[in-house]
Parts: sequence; structure tokens; C-alpha cells
Amino acid sequence: MNLPNYFLADLPPEAVLSPAMIAEACQTLKRNREHYLAHRTTHQLIEVLVEVAKGWLQPDSRFRKIALDSGPAETGFSQATLAKGLDNFFRQFTPENFSKLLEQDLGGCDAIVANGATGRHRHLWHGPELLVHIAAGSIPNPTLMSIVLGLLAKSAQFVKCASGSAFLPRLFAHSIYDADPKLGACLEIAEWRGGDAELEAALFARANCVTAAGSDETLGAICQRLPVSARFLGYGHRVSFGFVARGVLGGHHLDRVAANAADDVVAWNQLGCLSPHVIYIQSSGETLPEKFAALLADELEQRERTEPRGELPAEDAAAIASRRAIYEVRAAHSPDTRMWLSQNSTAWTVVFEADPRFQTSCLNRFVYVKAVEGASEMLHHAEAVRGKVSTVGVAALESQVEELARQLARWGVTRVCPLGQMQNPPLTWRHDGRPALGDLVTWTDVEIQ
Repeated sequence: MNLPNYFLADLPPEAVLSPAMIAEACQTLKRNREHYLAHRTTHQLIEVLVEVAKGWLQPDSRFRKIALDSGPAETGFSQATLAKGLDNFFRQFTPENFSKLLEQDLGGCDAIVANGATGRHRHLWHGPELLVHIAAGSIPNPTLMSIVLGLLAKSAQFVKCASGSAFLPRLFAHSIYDADPKLGACLEIAEWRGGDAELEAALFARANCVTAAGSDETLGAICQRLPVSARFLGYGHRVSFGFVARGVLGGHHLDRVAANAADDVVAWNQLGCLSPHVIYIQSSGETLPEKFAALLADELEQRERTEPRGELPAEDAAAIASRRAIYEVRAAHSPDTRMWLSQNSTAWTVVFEADPRFQTSCLNRFVYVKAVEGASEMLHHAEAVRGKVSTVGVAALESQVEELARQLARWGVTRVCPLGQMQNPPLTWRHDGRPALGDLVTWTDVEIQ
């Protein structure tokens, strides 16, 4: 990539970061925030973000071209997977959607700006001076959204990417810098292997708020190293699954439901917490669960032609091959197990099991289809992951959706969406059931009349 050296992630691979460099970057960010960000209106920030998104959606965009040309080698995702994932993300960036987010999380209240703290306001908010993101490396959208939320909170931001995963966050930061250099100067993108105690100590010591995504063990280790004064927002490991009710297992519904399920498996190669490990099919419908599994396999075969998965590291391909071998033996000895798979590759796998217990997938387009009598049985057999479920994608008749959503909410699911939209949450999505923007800010109640 031929990009200017605006960020630490732009330094050549042989460059060595030091605690002093991290400390200096944090001080520069805070200074730039005071000059260029803290006093802007939210409307001005939204205008910039909308324009940046419009650029990413244009075929001739410099940043989009770099993402699609260099992205497969940098990220492992195919061009088609990158294009669809980025398009779905940036299409959400409209003034209307940002207004909904601000109204939902902040109630339309004012930030503290130069002329904002007057007796006319009963509630004021301000974001952290320096917001640090410890980003996971699996898919880009959560990190990009964290940057967006930090800008709306009017915070200087330091984004620490996992080793080898800074490509798209770095491009996004450059696109912001290109649209508004002063706003871009309030961002820092860096990359290093997790667990570098000296670099992270320099970073954490200067943070007012830290967000982190990763395993529960990773989050616990980070939390222990933060100053007492720093707010910590951790997003731990989550799983998701789908549910198809019997009312849509026939007629004109069926092909569309199978295509929607394939959308969720293919999106970002099933690597995010919102991707389904299992698609549960309600029994006694017009279509048997095994037939649905076959339809899903057909859809995944077609998607491999139009949205190929891309190459995998050897260890990931080996994990799929090993899992396939287990189910090949089971299928040979029992009619309760069947398997469909891509030929001469590990591109996709569908396993049908009569055993309804929730099963974690090895991902990369490896999905289970299981039969249940209804939602109650499904939740009973998913009890092992209760409290760790992010999203359930639902395909059901309109008359059934409300009761299903209430049942899932009572059980602890934090997001219920249409099947086919699991990896495409709206800007207003409450991450793990918490207000993503609202959690960043601190409120001041003004009681003077």
C-alpha cells in the first residue's frame, strides 16, 4: 500500500515500538482532541462519517480499491466477501441511522461543548478524553464501529490491533484523515502481539476508558492491569444460532429461508460472534430438517462460486478436515447423522445431526443443522451456552415472531433478528445487550432552573 505515514501502523515492519513512543502518541492524541474534536458539534461529525462511507461505497474509491486488491492477501477473505461485508457496513451510515443511535443511547441530549453548559440543559454528557480499543483480529467491522462510536463520543482514540490485523482499521483511519485531516489526527492505529507488558502499561496508564474484545481470559488479564480510574468495557466470547419455524418450511418461503441461512454462514466466513454455529429446524413442517440441510448445502455450493471463502491457514484447514473425519465415521454407522461437503476443498460443510444439543462449529463455513420440536426444546439443549449467546436469527411467520422474541429474551438472548441478517446489525445494536455509545459517556445532571 502506498499510504502516508500518519499512524504507527504505517511504519515499516522492521520498526520497533517503544513505551516512550506510545506515551508520546497518547499525549499528542489528547492535545489534538482539545484543538480539533472536543468542540465540534455531533452534526458536524456525522456529516464527515456519512461522506467517508459514501466514498467507501464508490467503485473508484482509492481506499475501496486497496481493500479489495490487497485485502485477500492481508486478511484471508476473498474479494467478494470483503466487498459484501464492507458494503453492508457502510450502507448503515446515514443521517437517519445516526440520529436513531443518538436518540436511543443519549436521548438527544447535548454534549458539553464550548457554549453548551448553560442552565437550560438538564443533562449533559462527555466522552473519555482518551479512549483505547484493544481489537480482536477475526473480522473488521467491530473495530471500525468502535472507531465510529469513539468519534461520536468526541474522544481521542488509540486502536491497538492484534498482530497482522491492522489492514482494514488502518485503511478506514486513512479515509477519515483524507476526508478531514484534523479529525484523523485524533486517531492512532498500532499493531503488536498481545501481551507486550511494557507497551501496554504505557498505553493503559494514559487511558480514560478501555474497550476490549477477546476471550474471557484475555479480558480478565486486561482488567487487572488497568488503573482504577479507567473505565473498562469488555466484550467476551459469544456464540449465535438460527431457528427456522415449521410455518416457513414450505411453499414460496423455503428457498428464501435456505438462502438467508447461507447468507449468515458465508458472511465474514462465519468468524464473528454473530455468526451461526447451528441452524435449528422445527420438526413436523412441510420440509424435513434433513431436506433443509441439503438445500443449505446447495446454497453454500453456489456461494462458493460467487463468494468464495478464500484460502485458510493450514491449521484451520486441518481442523475442518479432522472434524469432517469424525462425522464421516458417524454418518457411515448411523442414519441420525448426515454430511454434505465441498469436493476437493474445505470450502464449506453442512452436518445434520438428530442430536439436538448445541454444538460449537470450527467455523469457516462449517455449520450444523439440528431438528427440534420447538423453541423450548432448542433452548433446553442450548443450556450449556446460556448467558453466552449473542444473536438468534429467526425465520418464522409474522404472527409467531413476537412471542418467539419474548421467549428468547427471557432466556437471555441479547439480539433477535431475521435469519440472513445475523452479521449485519444496525447502528443502534446494543452490543451484548449494552448501549454501545451510551456506555462510553459520563453524564452531568444540571439541576439549576
